[in-house]
Amino acid sequence: MSSFAAKFAADGDPWSTFSNRDEAVKRAAILHALGPAPMGRVLELASGNGSNSRAIAPRVLRLDATEGTAAGTRLTASAIAAWPRARAIELALPARLPARPYDAIVVAELLYYLSPLDMARVADCVGKVLRSGGRLVLAHHQVDYYDFAQHARGIHERFLEETGCDWRIKVVRRCARWIVSVARKK
Repeated sequence: MSSFAAKFAADGDPWSTFSNRDEAVKRAAILHALGPAPMGRVLELASGNGSNSRAIAPRVLRLDATEGTAAGTRLTASAIAAWPRARAIELALPARLPARPYDAIVVAELLYYLSPLDMARVADCVGKVLRSGGRLVLAHHQVDYYDFAQHARGIHERFLEETGCDWRIKVVRRCARWIVSVARKK
């Protein structure tokens, strides 16, 4: 059992993402980065327990929220059950992403858990499924934790470079612990 599967098996909200004030501020920054609603097709990678998915779903025409664990996928499905155009998909990364062109992709609290090679594979896929002019929203810690596969600082820049695409990048919100950026694909 992966460490994330074990965390979700023990607690449906192991990081208090539904109730923690700091998480709510970060979620608001993610929603701001997505832009005004309604939005078209949105892909969320590594949805965890669905706390961000629940906030995104009512603002979009279609949400594909992916999660790498069965337990997390069930939690996400439950969180977005009220929105029939939102679905939870079990997808452990790196993997081939759904092939449709997306208007926006949200990647939060994921990249530093991937090895540099796996991150490059995900970046390549993201670059291919995000339409020109689309938004890539990145939300990650800026400090390292014991279970990271790579350093947090600069993770957004490294990921964007690995996509092979040209971007217009804007920091939406930053604090001592985390940063939310939006990158528009040229």
